[in-house]
Amino acid sequence: MTLAATAAPRASLPWLKLGAVAAALLAVTPLVAVALLAVFGQADAALSPALIARYALNSAVLAALVAIGAGTTGALAAWLVVMHRFPGRSVFAWTLALPLAAPAFALAYAYADLFDVAGPVRTALRDLIGTDVPLNLRSLPGAAFVLSAAFYPYVYLTARAAFVSGSVCALEAARTLGSSPRQAFLRVALPMARPAIAAGVALAVMETLADYGAVNFLSVQTLTTGVVRAWSVFGSAASAARLSLLLLGAAAVLLLVERLGRKGRGYNATSARWRALPTLELSGWRAGLATLYCLLLLTLGLLLPAGWLAHKALAAEPELPRLLAAAGRSFSLGLVGAAATVLLAALIAFGARGGRTISRLAGLGYATPGAVMAVGLLAPASLLWSAVPGAVAGVGAGLVLLVYAYAARLTAAALEPIDAGLARLTPSITRAARTLGETEAGAVRRVELPIARGALLTAGLLVFVDVLKELPATLILRPFNFDTLALLADNYASDERLGQAAWPALMIVLAALIPVIVLSRQIADSRPGAPR
Repeated sequence: MTLAATAAPRASLPWLKLGAVAAALLAVTPLVAVALLAVFGQADAALSPALIARYALNSAVLAALVAIGAGTTGALAAWLVVMHRFPGRSVFAWTLALPLAAPAFALAYAYADLFDVAGPVRTALRDLIGTDVPLNLRSLPGAAFVLSAAFYPYVYLTARAAFVSGSVCALEAARTLGSSPRQAFLRVALPMARPAIAAGVALAVMETLADYGAVNFLSVQTLTTGVVRAWSVFGSAASAARLSLLLLGAAAVLLLVERLGRKGRGYNATSARWRALPTLELSGWRAGLATLYCLLLLTLGLLLPAGWLAHKALAAEPELPRLLAAAGRSFSLGLVGAAATVLLAALIAFGARGGRTISRLAGLGYATPGAVMAVGLLAPASLLWSAVPGAVAGVGAGLVLLVYAYAARLTAAALEPIDAGLARLTPSITRAARTLGETEAGAVRRVELPIARGALLTAGLLVFVDVLKELPATLILRPFNFDTLALLADNYASDERLGQAAWPALMIVLAALIPVIVLSRQIADSRPGAPR
């Protein structure tokens, strides 16, 4: 349930309602195309049932390991930051979300090199203990470690929001009845926040199943790598679609878990009166341990891999013309993709207020890996390329479909902050505008849009960051010889040119870091009803 659904529904203009329906249908059309292609297409025999089963098993094991790793570390960090006072707490409150700026494949490049046989970590251990320690990151456990470090912020943010908005009275009652801080956490705070934590874990698992760059570089064969391989190696869209159906099924389950997690907001306090949360002052070794834990998470998720990539980049001379061209394409796609996505999300938010069906249809896209979205657009792409002759078809149609894939997948992500912004609109505000002589369209243009402007900007920033990091959809749908920063990093890394790959990877991190800092500061400073 979106945040806007809690407010009283307001009348929408007919054209806005039609726009909302059209936007939701645009978001779900690639998924319908995947199902049709899987049923009626001719699959390639090279993808045997045994191979598909191995892809599925690897994906399931990897998802389970990331759920445990990211869920445990993210929830514990949120509890420490919200309910305790220790050195660095105010800084960690927002910096622990910064690893969202780093694409998972950038972490994979850094850690694979750090823990390589000739890497600095294993070399130092050999010198220290006289034998090699098999810390191979190019494995399923290694991929689970990398993705847990990359995706724990999803759990941290949802758990932190649940703890921050939790009932003060319930915690005080638990302490009054003799519970220690640890018992109050386990018996009261954790059960109340469990739905939100489950939603954060579901988001982390969605990203794990959708990841291609990290698992491919770490030599782990998953369903997503199988989808890309079926298309790029075997040229079989039907085989890719059949693998995609498995991902769609997993995505549907995860989306259900995430939705149920949102329903769990009913556990939160219903009082609008603000009261400070009871926090526990940590001292001595406990304070040091809390600071060290948060610093370790931030280091593993961002500081260490980014620092090592910077070290590798400085040792390699970049191919500036190719790098700048890729940066221009990435930023252009990010801006256009963000504008298209926010437009679709705004149509849904303004046109389907209080309606759950349309927003849930759009939500299917966010739970769907980018590779699956791309496969769903392969058939329309082939028809469009055959209808428009020449190079214009390849470039123009490819870019249109690429932006379409971004918008279809990320509309739900943009819809959340827009819905939250519209939740501030009460029916009385619109009625007051109408009383003063505004038409329905004028009330939307002159009252509602200005109020939601900040939410629209937030949604645009979120989508811009996601588009910068998107790899599999871009790899499948891009026009020929059209490299983005993510694709350029993937090409260099595939050739084991890590120093060259570090340049585009770090450019993505730096470009995404500012929006992530802005958003994480806003989240860290928020508590419902708190004085500004």
